[in-house]
Amino acid sequence: MMRWFRSYWDEEDTWFYFEVGDDEWVSRQVELEGPARRPIVAASVEDDDARYGFTAESPVTDWEGHVEEPLTFEEFEDVWTAAREHLTAPEA
Repeated sequence: MMRWFRSYWDEEDTWFYFEVGDDEWVSRQVELEGPARRPIVAASVEDDDARYGFTAESPVTDWEGHVEEPLTFEEFEDVWTAAREHLTAPEA
């Protein structure tokens, strides 16, 4: 069963949004940077396109010092869709 959460890293002013499977590995990840929450990553383990970035390289159970704020599937999906659209938009 999938679960979704977000976590804030104040040192970089970045919100991390995660979709995590039963194995505690991240399947999709979004990173929003700065006060404008500009998407810098919207990666999936199934991606082979570096423009989306990369997912975490270890399972959630190995992480320290993060606080999980639970999300619904819909909340995660809204952020995911907006971030992917931003990262695939042509340069202005």
